[in-house]
Amino acid sequence: MVIKTARRDSETMERSGFYKLHGDPSNSNSMCIFWLKGRCHRNPCRFAHGEMPHKTTSPSFAKQSHALPADHPRKRPYYQTSKYTLVLRNGGRVLGSNVAEMLPENLHKKSPKSVPRKSPEKVIKKYSENVHKESPKDDFENSLGNVVEKSLSKTAVEKSSQNDPKKSLERVCQFWAEGNCIYGDQCHNLHSWFRGDGFMMLAKLQGHEKAVTGIVLPERSNKLYSGSSDGTVRLWDCHSGQCASVINLGGEVRSIICEGPLVFVGMLNVVKVWNTDSAAGCCLNGPTGQVNALEVVKDLLFAGAEDGVIYTWKGCYEANLTLQLAATLKGHTLGVTSLVVGGKSLYSGSLDHTIRVWDHETLQCIMTLNNHNDVVTSFLCWDQYLFSSSLDCTVKVWAATEEGSLEVVYTHNEEHGVLALNGMTDTDDKPIIYCSCADNSVHLYELPSFVDRGRLFANEEVGTVQIGPGGLFFTGDRTGLLTVWKWPPAPRVAATGS
Repeated sequence: MVIKTARRDSETMERSGFYKLHGDPSNSNSMCIFWLKGRCHRNPCRFAHGEMPHKTTSPSFAKQSHALPADHPRKRPYYQTSKYTLVLRNGGRVLGSNVAEMLPENLHKKSPKSVPRKSPEKVIKKYSENVHKESPKDDFENSLGNVVEKSLSKTAVEKSSQNDPKKSLERVCQFWAEGNCIYGDQCHNLHSWFRGDGFMMLAKLQGHEKAVTGIVLPERSNKLYSGSSDGTVRLWDCHSGQCASVINLGGEVRSIICEGPLVFVGMLNVVKVWNTDSAAGCCLNGPTGQVNALEVVKDLLFAGAEDGVIYTWKGCYEANLTLQLAATLKGHTLGVTSLVVGGKSLYSGSLDHTIRVWDHETLQCIMTLNNHNDVVTSFLCWDQYLFSSSLDCTVKVWAATEEGSLEVVYTHNEEHGVLALNGMTDTDDKPIIYCSCADNSVHLYELPSFVDRGRLFANEEVGTVQIGPGGLFFTGDRTGLLTVWKWPPAPRVAATGS
């Protein structure tokens, strides 16, 4: 094969623009030293301008070579790409969110000390906004806000996906829950009904057709009792997990508690009581509307009703179950939602957003607390502290002042409304609080720091969390599912909740 090289003869050179720009080399035998350095500005020049020097001949020439005419087409975009490039797309949305791990480790060492440093989040936000506003519409390829995803390096993708592992583990994969997730271990969502260490799921007890509203374990009984909106109370065998009996009460069960062998069930216009030892029972009439909350202290039974009144019975809990209506505590303007006794006080929460404090001996209201901005849903008394939850997405911690009043000493914020509280200690005797939230999960926190210890997930909201002996605890959700959990070995129960 004959190889030919392209050449330009002198005639062709005379007709070229290069000849006109740089003069006739025959006019002088001397080479222009300024041209060699890339700094000759004379046109024409009386000295010879030979072949173009190599681009690496002079640093100054290399610097000038980037000053291309405005109409010169660029082979590369105006931005630089590397494995540390922050790439934006979809209107400026940040893909690699953790910039600190994407930048070189020694970048901060190169920054001038006199330059004030800004947080990466603020820089990203401001930069992406400016790019989106200032980029011309006809310069699509050079707009950072519309860079195609191929510019994002594999390193940046891997790091950004690993920087926020918790975010992908806060949602249960619905396809996995239905048994047909095709991604397996590569799925970004959780393939488990809980996350956290030290506890485990023991069993799922299915049978209720509507929301579980309460769970109790009476003394000297091997049965677990659960009340539901489906109008039944189910008795579960604690050894086999099988449903041993179903009591059809003919109406929605809104609350259920136990005291010793006694079980109290709050329903529409009535509280039903029975003794699990003797099978004796009675009905306490008087409440108006649904009985949403129940509490027992000594020989007193309190029932918080839909009309905002707390009905109080006094009597004997022996075999005869003789109870008489002793008082009606009025003060709430809307329905009572929760009750708990701590020390000498009865605390009541309401749809009217208030907490009322009652002396359970004199049955007088001694205090009204207005710190919540939505429905007060639950209480937890732990040592000298009162915990209250609300649909305003907060859990407030209250403590007594020297004057005898209560003040908020800490407020914990959630992203969703808080539905129920309870607490116990873990294997290492550390206090753990359970916060059931409106995002269909129960958050576990270690006290007093509120450090995250795990999360329980459900298909629908968990309306009740109950503590049992031997490290057991139970959750009931709106689908009717009752789930049994356990901290091994047995932790010490340290609190009561409503």
